[in-house]
Amino acid sequence: MSDNMKTFEIIAPCHFGMESVLKNEISDLGYDITEVQDGRVTFLGDFDAVCRANVFLRTAERVLIKAGSFHAETFDELFECTRAIDWSQWIPKDGKFWVAKAASVKSKLFSPTDIQKIMKKAMVRSLEEVYGISRFEETGASFPMRVFFLKDEVTIGLDTTGDSLHK
Repeated sequence: MSDNMKTFEIIAPCHFGMESVLKNEISDLGYDITEVQDGRVTFLGDFDAVCRANVFLRTAERVLIKAGSFHAETFDELFECTRAIDWSQWIPKDGKFWVAKAASVKSKLFSPTDIQKIMKKAMVRSLEEVYGISRFEETGASFPMRVFFLKDEVTIGLDTTGDSLHK
């Protein structure tokens, strides 16, 4: 199976109240929806689906590939769980990566800047172990991450959109 055929969860955030419209758009493209939550719809697809979603979804704000999810109530848990994700499957050795946005609802961890710093540190540690290097030049392609906390459940998405889709 080639990498292009690999299936993953794709998260499409949207404005509150637009979930059912977005759900229909995704269904019309032929993809299976796995979850509908306030402000986002999750569905299954491959890299082709990511490209198509970025082009055709009108009500999605952006298109994210789900990199991981876990429960975290402390910064230690956040660090360890983030570190445990295999970041090398998304980020190459020269990749430029950061947590572009952190949003928290009804969760113990809520400071965006602290969340961003700790997650970046954990991603670096994880990639150091895989690539065997301690300094990242970050001269290559960009890999912005977005993280959502909802009742201490953390979802991390790799942002494939760049500027917001409605722009």
